[in-house]
Amino acid sequence: MRLSALLLTLCLALLPAPALAATQVAVLAGGCFWCLEHDLESLPGVIDAQSGYSGGSTPRPTYKQVSAGGTGHQEVVRVHFDDTRISYDTLLRAYWRNVDPLDGDGQFCDRGSSYRPVIFTTTDGQAAAARRSAEAAARELKLPAGRLGVRIEPLERFWPAETYHQDYARRNPVRYKVYRWNCGRDARLDAVWGDRARSSRPWREP
Repeated sequence: MRLSALLLTLCLALLPAPALAATQVAVLAGGCFWCLEHDLESLPGVIDAQSGYSGGSTPRPTYKQVSAGGTGHQEVVRVHFDDTRISYDTLLRAYWRNVDPLDGDGQFCDRGSSYRPVIFTTTDGQAAAARRSAEAAARELKLPAGRLGVRIEPLERFWPAETYHQDYARRNPVRYKVYRWNCGRDARLDAVWGDRARSSRPWREP
């Protein structure tokens, strides 16, 4: 019995850790959450992306309340990712290349505080990584870090958005594409990031 128990223990130790153990969470604001959700959920290693609200003090905010202003919330995307397949640093590179980092007052055609770009951090490690990513983004753009409009703030709480906002790009492809094009999102990303727009490729050093 002792030998059997020992063999069982060894076998269990050799089994791969449950997938959940590798799951990490990032919360990012980058203008319209339909767009950022769509841009990030296709990355290899991203398990799920969910639209919602963070940054304010109003509990259980609605889209109408957040859009009207005064709640302090931003439209955000909560990303669950497998950090054995995609690192937080790589996810942040994809985030930067999918926002206009020079605009801290909104994003593209969407204006106001609810659309401002923010990296919400959940740990000291995430906060340090976010600061490093901001420095790297500024170097790639050949700008001082203080010129960037993306804020880095600790996450207080994530509130899921209404069901009709979730997976909007997949469920309403035509309306989504028309909105994205009219908003000038991709044109601006190309102007800012060039051939690295919408990518998670390593930072280009100046």
